[in-house]
Parts: sequence; structure tokens; C-alpha cells
Amino acid sequence: MEGDSTSTRQLRSETAVIEEWNGIDSSKLTKTATITVAGDSVQKSSRRFNHLSRRILDAFVPEGFPSSVTPDYVPFQVWDSLQGLSTYIRTMLSTQALLSAIGVGEKSATVIGATFLWFLRDLTGMLGGILFTFYQGANLDSNAKMWRLVADLMNDLGMLMDLVSPVFPSAFVFIVCLGSISRSFTGVASGATRAALTQHFALQNNAADISAKEGSQETIATMTGMALGMFLAHITTGHATAIWFCFLSLTVFHMYANYKAVRCLSLATLNCERSSILLSHFMETGQVLSPKQVSVMEHVLPVWTTSWTANTVKCLYQRVQLGVRISSLNRKYMLLARKSTISVVMHKDSAAADILQAFVHALVLAKLDDKERSMHFESQSWMAKYYELFILKLTSLGWKTERLLSPSVAWKANWFISSSDEKVD
Repeated sequence: MEGDSTSTRQLRSETAVIEEWNGIDSSKLTKTATITVAGDSVQKSSRRFNHLSRRILDAFVPEGFPSSVTPDYVPFQVWDSLQGLSTYIRTMLSTQALLSAIGVGEKSATVIGATFLWFLRDLTGMLGGILFTFYQGANLDSNAKMWRLVADLMNDLGMLMDLVSPVFPSAFVFIVCLGSISRSFTGVASGATRAALTQHFALQNNAADISAKEGSQETIATMTGMALGMFLAHITTGHATAIWFCFLSLTVFHMYANYKAVRCLSLATLNCERSSILLSHFMETGQVLSPKQVSVMEHVLPVWTTSWTANTVKCLYQRVQLGVRISSLNRKYMLLARKSTISVVMHKDSAAADILQAFVHALVLAKLDDKERSMHFESQSWMAKYYELFILKLTSLGWKTERLLSPSVAWKANWFISSSDEKVD
């Protein structure tokens, strides 16, 4: 029996399996190789092709994709890449026209003259960017969607000026400088809004990674657009009608792609319009809309392009003037209702949460304006009863309630209430 037992132990074999996995996100790992050891035999199977394709993809999408970004990241990037492709193709056409107007290829043209014109063009663009930043830099966060469209519209106008410049030789310098100023607005607005959108997409504090991968995506779009643009510029040389047809067609597609891109966004930050939509719906139904639902309702074009009336929900916030210069009274803000405007005066010690609360209070006051005679008292009662619940429900649906994205509050005030105790005999 002992001999049989020894023989059994010698015949028994063990199998060891070693697996190789690749990936940053534990829920999105990819098996790349398997090593099986059975006795003296070793078998290895690998999926290096899948591994290679994944590594190539990792150069263009954030680590942990798609769980590391918001659901609206992919549709936005698709439309954004298409509009970028259109831009680079048109850039080749407009640059060709600009170089022709400067005199490239002409014997009479001088190097110093062309250099000076190029310098003047860049100088006016730099000054335009500084001025735009001075007047609007602090307000770009409050309506990133609208400014994103405005930025691309200004870029289209700038390229249009370059294309038109050869047609009016006497006004060439003025037209070129005007186009440069227009494009300078694009650089400031596009860069600022892109930073806000990158923060929105980042679900795992990976904004830097998202920004880097966007650079890779833009590089591919740039190279493709330049190649197509050079081909298009070559076949349309000397055919003004064909050049204008291609340019205008691509411009229309460019604006359409930009509109579709911003419409894909479901921003979770609170600005004036989104706060107005959310509050109106909450006061009527007691429920809070999700960021995706609000994104369908909010407007992405400038207000003056619409025919909204003062009674619409979306125009409710336009009645509120936040941070006016020197009523219901609060420790950190004051409200003053006069005619069709609700003026908000912020205390000098007010914080971001106080500005949000003051704005919501002003919206409540504006909504009750036509319904309640004692609107100040009613608005105070509503705030005391429902404001904390409103903020709690917003937070539960993913809204960021730390601050209100609004134009900067430049004017604040200080006040205090003193009381004296007098002895009465």
C-alpha cells in the first residue's frame, strides 16, 4: 500500500496559469497574454494586436475611457473635430488669398513690405485680445456655450476678411487688421471656454489628461485639414467662383457642427439661465430637472437673437441685476424691487454661497411679482421653507451648488444694525 501511495504522488501533476492584463481602470482591463505551465510543458498565447490597438487608442482618449469622462464627451468631441477639420481647410483658402494680396510671387513685392504688413496684422490681433479680455474675461465662465459659438463666429469673420482683402487693394491693411482683431476674440473666448468644458468632462480629476488627449485629436484634425486644404487650394487656383463656393459651404457646415457640439453638452454648473429654469420648475412641480433635461431647454444663442417675452421662464433671470451699485433684508444681501427689475446689493463679506442664495431669492421675488401683493414677505417665507430643500435636491442630481456662474460682482456694500438700551423710569 505504501508503494502504491508513493507511485500516486509521482504521477500527480499541477497546472499553473499566469495572465497578463493591461489598463488603468480596474473595470476596463484587457487581457493581453496567458502563460500555462503543466509539468514540463509551457504554452503561451497572446493578444498583442488588441493590445497594440488599445495603446494607439490611448494616445487619443483619456485614461480609463469611457468611465473617466462624462457621457457627453464623445458626441461633443466628434462634432468639435468636424468643425476643426472645416476650419483648417478654409484656413488654407484664406491664407492663399492673403499671401497673394501681400504680394507673394510678385516681382514688385518687397520682403520688408510684406514683413511690416504681417507684423501690423499680428500687433492689432494682440491688442484686440487684450481689450476683449479686459471687458469680457471675467464673464466667459457664466455662459460657456454661447461664448463658444461666438468665438467660432468671430473666427469665421476673420477668415472672411482675409479672403476679401485682395478684392479691395486700397483698404487692404484695414481689412486685414479687422480680421486679425476678430480672430483675437476667438483665441481668448475659445481658450477660456475650453478650460471650463475640460473641467466639466473630468470625472476623475483628470483634466490635464483630457486636455493632452484633445491636443492629439486636434493634431490629427489639423494634418487632415491641411492636406485637404492644400488639395482644394490647388484645384481652385484661379477660379474665384469655386473658391467662394467651397469657402461658404464649409463655413455653413462649420457653424452647424459648432451648434450641434454645444447642444450635446449637459453642464452641471449653475448659471443665471439654468438657475431660472430649475427654480421655475421646482416652484411649479416640487421636482428638480437633471442637467441633461435643462440642456435641452436652455438657449445657446445670444438673447437678442430671440423674440422671448418678459413672461417666459427663460427670461425670468433677465429681470435680476446682481451686484448693483449703491426690500427684503438679509444679513449678506439686500433686494430692491422697482418696476420690472429686481436689484441685488451684496454685502462686502458675502461668499459664493451667499451670491447663489441672493440670486435665487431675487428669482423667487420676480416670479411672485405679478401674483402676490406682499411679495417680499412671501418670498422670504418661501426661502425659509424651501431653499435648503431646493439646494439638497440639486446636489442629489449632480448639480454643482458651490457657486453661481454669473458676471462678476464688482460692487458691494456694507451695513449694520445697531440697537441701544435706554433706561425708562
